[in-house]
Amino acid sequence: MEYKTLNNGLKMPMVGLGVYNISERETQRVVEDAISVGYRSIDTAAMYYNEKGVGDAVRKSAVPREELFITTKICDSCYTREETLRTVDHSMKQLRLEQVLHCAED
Repeated sequence: MEYKTLNNGLKMPMVGLGVYNISERETQRVVEDAISVGYRSIDTAAMYYNEKGVGDAVRKSAVPREELFITTKICDSCYTREETLRTVDHSMKQLRLEQVLHCAED
């Protein structure tokens, strides 16, 4: 797997799985399959309504958590600090992971 070192020192896998348009019902299985064949970067978003499946697959995986690069995004309608924090809190509760990288929605 090829990695890119980010400005903050984190190494990000150059190939990742995006779960946009994967149903909430199917997400866990798809992510589990992706991890089993070598994917180490998974990207989701609050607006995809499938963060729970991503988190479930990550927790179920035998791959050490520090080897998995998980990102999620907040919606671009979060105009205030409070809205942003509320969205981040919601994502973290859905994912049930200790950390992710949050990015602004495109």
